[in-house]
Amino acid sequence: MLPRSPLESIRLFHDELTALRRDLHAHPELGFEEVRTSGIVAGALEALGIEVHRGIGKTGVVGVIRGQRCDSGKMIGLRADMDALALTENNDFAHRSSKSGLMHACGHDGHTAILLGAARYLSMTRRFDGTVALIFQPAEEGRGGARAMLDDGLFDTFPCDAIYALHNWPGLPAGTIGINPGPMMAAADRFEITITGVGGHGAHPYQTVDPVLVAGHLITALQSIVSRNLNPLDSAVLSVGSIQAGHPEAMSVIPREARMVGTVRTFRRSVQEMVEARMRTLAQSVAAAFGATADVQYQRVYPATLNTAPEANFVADLATEMIGKDKVVRDLTPSMGSEDFSFMLQVRPGAYFRLGQGGADAGCLLHNPRYDFNDAVIPLGSAMFAGVAERSMPL
Repeated sequence: MLPRSPLESIRLFHDELTALRRDLHAHPELGFEEVRTSGIVAGALEALGIEVHRGIGKTGVVGVIRGQRCDSGKMIGLRADMDALALTENNDFAHRSSKSGLMHACGHDGHTAILLGAARYLSMTRRFDGTVALIFQPAEEGRGGARAMLDDGLFDTFPCDAIYALHNWPGLPAGTIGINPGPMMAAADRFEITITGVGGHGAHPYQTVDPVLVAGHLITALQSIVSRNLNPLDSAVLSVGSIQAGHPEAMSVIPREARMVGTVRTFRRSVQEMVEARMRTLAQSVAAAFGATADVQYQRVYPATLNTAPEANFVADLATEMIGKDKVVRDLTPSMGSEDFSFMLQVRPGAYFRLGQGGADAGCLLHNPRYDFNDAVIPLGSAMFAGVAERSMPL
């Protein structure tokens, strides 16, 4: 007979979840290419007697577990991401990536194992009144897997009343939970500015309109948006990540065009709109001052990840009961990173929370070539997911 606590129960098969997680780590797959991963997930769910739906969002998988009763008519969604990154791993342990240029550098292998752990527990106990949708999402890393699942009718087929997700966080001690009843992650926008001037000989710049010079002035001017146009009580980041002009072998050629690409991160729609408007004005004005033109392409990639307060407080209360008040951070500082779980939170109430895994002091940071998921926290993550289901839909 299983112990009553989800955490105690899941610890009984911790070793199996660890082995599964390390196998996933050794075989990373990029977004919408998670063929092996989704096959392992589907197979594990089917072995537990769980109803499986494949091909939602291309390589996405959804498992359905019905409780001892379904009188409530409620459905709760639990989501984990599955994809890896295009990054060469620098670790030397046995389960390091077997694929050159690919690695699980963000812990999605751990998230997948965690949700499978919750699935195993919930399928064995079914101590809830309602239905759980286990959502294994592809392509979180910049390829819009959440949106693809929504476009495939995720919430039409599985009408969740609320949706929950977690992400490991090296910045929190292992075995802690962090959450905020509001912003958790920023919106991620991409901009591309093409400056067009008049090319010519580098020895005769007076005969040209130098787009490289314009780009230099514009980079400086863009930084004034955050420092001089933004209310200091708000938050925003504007970073130019790439600038391309001319050719390294053509030292005496002033090119006709210069192109810069970057990102904008914000939490509030009004701030996002202000940054975009000021960027367009500055680009065109600075370029015009030098006799050049500027074309601005601005793409809103991911919206901000905004928890709904009742669901966030519910998670915090559950974590407090499970691991103690001293291990729960209820006002976690939002991150300027982004997360496409935000698309799901735009259409359903829910909460995205952090699972502390430690390691930041040792350089085990997300998207780092020496990152590895901390297997010690798998049972807590699984128990949190299981607890969300049981407490949301009590018998």
